[in-house]
Amino acid sequence: MYKDIKVIAMDLDGTLTNHKTPLSQEHKEILEKLSKKYKLLMVGAGQVNRIFNQLNKFPIDIIGNYGMQYGEYNAQTGEIDIIKNYSVDCDKPSVTERVNMLRQKFGFTEYKGETVEFHPSGCVTFPILGTKAIQEDKLAFDPDRKKRRAIYQQVVDTFSEYTVFVGGSSSFDMAPKPYDKRYALEVYCKEKGYKMQEIAYLGDDYGQGGNDESVYKSDAVYLTIDDYRDFPKVVKPLLENI
Repeated sequence: MYKDIKVIAMDLDGTLTNHKTPLSQEHKEILEKLSKKYKLLMVGAGQVNRIFNQLNKFPIDIIGNYGMQYGEYNAQTGEIDIIKNYSVDCDKPSVTERVNMLRQKFGFTEYKGETVEFHPSGCVTFPILGTKAIQEDKLAFDPDRKKRRAIYQQVVDTFSEYTVFVGGSSSFDMAPKPYDKRYALEVYCKEKGYKMQEIAYLGDDYGQGGNDESVYKSDAVYLTIDDYRDFPKVVKPLLENI
């Protein structure tokens, strides 16, 4: 099944690490073993430098912001060089108006901080509890994502110029089209001379609205991880003959 695999691409939070926690020594050692046979690639929703620092500067190339950023590891400096860093203009008044319309429609009218968060890349976060909500409230809001998935299609229809994700614990994240992880990998393959079928992708967020869903539905070989602690077990077949 894995004989044609040349690249192992992976998500970070929930797949390789716990949410926003550093790379463990155990998982670092597994990555080192995998790197002897495969090209390793991180594919993230966040910025390249944040991902690199969370990995404790592990030597790996990183796709960030759903393909709007790309960084290559520099073995001489031990740092990551940003090769691509795209941004897209955002119609902030229109986005704010539509977010507030959704708040009124679904009763999300009480929130702390700002009603919407705009990122330099042009990506947008609709934080249902607001940008200043406390962590405990966010974690308790929608742990099984049922609340957000119930209205997901309506958010998608409202923001047709974006790819919409059920993000974090209480938000919707939006990336300007055509950017998503599948598109990012397709561009990577075209530029580096790989085929999607030569990529094994590891991710945890493959359900409706998940930021790994597009890869799950692609031609890449997808290995599901539902608990980051299962990472060693899931990649064990890929470690054979190394």
